[in-house]
Amino acid sequence: WVWNQFFVLEEHMGPDPQYVGKLHSNSDKGDGSVKYILTGEGAGTIFIIDDTTGDIHSTKSLDREQKTHYVLHAQAIDRRTNKPLEPESEFIIKVQDINDNAPKFTDGPYIVTVPEMSDLGTSVLQVTATDADDPTYGNSARVVYSILQGQPYFSVDPKTGVIRTALHNMDREAREHYSVVIQAKDMAGQVGGLSGSTTVNITLTDVNDNPPRFPQKHYQLYVPESAQVGSAVGKIKANDADTGSNADMTYSIINGDGVGIFSISTDKDTREGILSLKKPLNYEKKKSYTLNIEGANTHLDFRFSHLGPFKDATMLKIIVGDVDEPPLFSMPSYVMEVYENAKVGTVVGTVLAQDPDSANSLVRYFINYSVEEDRFFNIDANTGTIKTSKVLDREETPWYNITVGASENAAAAPSPSGFVRAREMGVCGPATQKPFCPPLA
Repeated sequence: WVWNQFFVLEEHMGPDPQYVGKLHSNSDKGDGSVKYILTGEGAGTIFIIDDTTGDIHSTKSLDREQKTHYVLHAQAIDRRTNKPLEPESEFIIKVQDINDNAPKFTDGPYIVTVPEMSDLGTSVLQVTATDADDPTYGNSARVVYSILQGQPYFSVDPKTGVIRTALHNMDREAREHYSVVIQAKDMAGQVGGLSGSTTVNITLTDVNDNPPRFPQKHYQLYVPESAQVGSAVGKIKANDADTGSNADMTYSIINGDGVGIFSISTDKDTREGILSLKKPLNYEKKKSYTLNIEGANTHLDFRFSHLGPFKDATMLKIIVGDVDEPPLFSMPSYVMEVYENAKVGTVVGTVLAQDPDSANSLVRYFINYSVEEDRFFNIDANTGTIKTSKVLDREETPWYNITVGASENAAAAPSPSGFVRAREMGVCGPATQKPFCPPLA
């Protein structure tokens, strides 16, 4: 047998069958006595042979990506005797590649993240394009990567497809999302090569590179003196451009004349400082307080400590609001004595109540009687002097409990009432003698 390697060019679209090669035996004298026979894959359908000359042609367009080669067998026989002139031999026809496949990214589009403020050249992702052409023949499958969109923020290694950051100090707070388009081109990037592209969506993740900041350096809060101890009386908030745990902070009162009067806690959901009252307020004693409040991050990243300090302070002035408070009696209860059978109008005693407000309004007094109760006493509305309105009999009733109220002269509602116990003096004397009056409850 005398032959060379057989090749057939893929995707041949010519009008005539494509010449593949020639089977030839050195016993062939050229007189037509040798007959060549072709068997095996595609023989007679894809590949035909001139049995006299041994010329092989391909009758169909072939695709190397579907089948790379065909295994055939050659025979040479004497045309007159049908006896073999050569032993049957196997040979291969290879389908020769042309650049008919563009590189493809099979996994795109990609979604990846990289921390903000990353060092220049930080690896983000490696993309890979595959080319179905023959990698062992020519440059049809030799892929080169380039960046079509995303500069100057990112770069790509032309050989490996590794995407890296291309700028220093990329700030999430300035821009968070980037759409990067990567191209893969075969023929080693030469003109005429085929190409494919993919999109890489890159998001910068947050790091704690922003300290909290109060929008104002001075705040003012109004709190009425009637506010209940333990209640929340106001809120304050520092802003942090970071997100998640990087924006978490705690609030504290660092100094001020209201340190012992107020406390502050942190709402973890809203990141607000909740100001609460620790002790009662009294407008008449102190009309305002000053607090210096600090908000500080709880999760620090020491790589960015040079951007700190990661805390901020503001001054809060608290204005105590005056509330119209009811009059207060000088004593919570009074004990008075009067002799039995005293004349109507006898003075029993005097109660005293004053308006605690700075206005110091005039006070009017009254006795609270139930509907069925006999009225043995009356009170001077202006002076608080209590007098008898009936003759008293100790043997019938030794004790009287009466409730006295006081209200501001122009007030609509009375103050809490004072309690007065009056006892008649007569048969019973001082507590050291007998018989004696019952003790006070």
